[in-house]
Amino acid sequence: MTVPILDLRRSFSEIKPEVFAALERIFDAQSFILGSEVRNFEAHCEKYLELPENSAIGCASGTDALLLALMSLDVKPGDEVITTPFTFFATSGTIARLGAVPVFADIEPKTYNINLEQALSKITSRTKVFMPVHLFGQLCPIEEVIDEFHDKGIKIIEDSAQAFGAVRNVDGKILRAGTIGDVGCYSFFPTKNLGGCGDGGMVVTKDAKRAERLRRLRVHGSGKTYYHDEIGINSRLDAIQAAILDIKLQHLETWNAERRKIADFYKLLIKTNNLQEFITIPAELDGNYHIYHQYVVRVKAKRDELMTWLEEQGFSARVYYPLSLHLQPCFEYLGYKAGDFPESEKLSHEALALPIFPGLTEDEQAKLIESVAKFFRRK
Repeated sequence: MTVPILDLRRSFSEIKPEVFAALERIFDAQSFILGSEVRNFEAHCEKYLELPENSAIGCASGTDALLLALMSLDVKPGDEVITTPFTFFATSGTIARLGAVPVFADIEPKTYNINLEQALSKITSRTKVFMPVHLFGQLCPIEEVIDEFHDKGIKIIEDSAQAFGAVRNVDGKILRAGTIGDVGCYSFFPTKNLGGCGDGGMVVTKDAKRAERLRRLRVHGSGKTYYHDEIGINSRLDAIQAAILDIKLQHLETWNAERRKIADFYKLLIKTNNLQEFITIPAELDGNYHIYHQYVVRVKAKRDELMTWLEEQGFSARVYYPLSLHLQPCFEYLGYKAGDFPESEKLSHEALALPIFPGLTEDEQAKLIESVAKFFRRK
């Protein structure tokens, strides 16, 4: 048996006729950039996320979504942005690209999300933005600190690249990833829970003036064709991606529920195989609806050896992420060193993502975990 880390073909088979019909419609119209396909998708996202009309702005990638969000909040060279060292590079890369300074706070060891108490402790007179990441599909409980940041004039950008569809129930109120802070950012990279057939992203905000500015910024700062109010970037979502994403959006809740079912079965398998002394499963915070973009366990010892063993047995696994951002060579100028963020550094040595995607079977999961058990019980 061979089980990949991700198999997009299984879920695509459910929507193939719809996708091909949409492609034919677009090629017949010969309209490929922005236009009605993109606006329809934006409108459906607004409805799904329970946001005001015209508050969703499609763009070319999740990275660009973060960059546009920072630009819309006037982040300038020398400004500080508090964020996590344990995430994909784009989170801090976009901060540095504007000449601003990424300021890291360590993570919570159980949820892998940023430690909010530490984040608050990093505030200085230069802090402009707090950028938490809803990592692997689980919300960080930022509602607990949002007032403290806002009272100090600090805006919040939610990096929800891995969390489109994740929610949090707080006292009966549903909070949706990307809609809690001032600006929310999503990625539609093909591997995401809501993924296209190429790059794509989205920025959302409840502030109508900011939304209008974001629409300008994504087209070189132009509100009226060939008239530029400010310097923006070229970051337009194309019609093909929007049409495909619009189809997939209709299936997202079903696919996310399937991911949760797969996660529950992993939990049962790890327990019934008595692997708790070797593996720690990801924790789901009370009130959260974790959508498991990745199913990342902690392997207490021999993580890399286990990954090699699984690959030899036909089971793919991946490390997200092998080196914390504060230790990346390109951020050496920030002055961080090994030991500054021990929880993030420890997780880098223990994290292992197991396959999770719609269409993964219980038999495939069972055989994978059986292989894990054999590895740890070898003489």
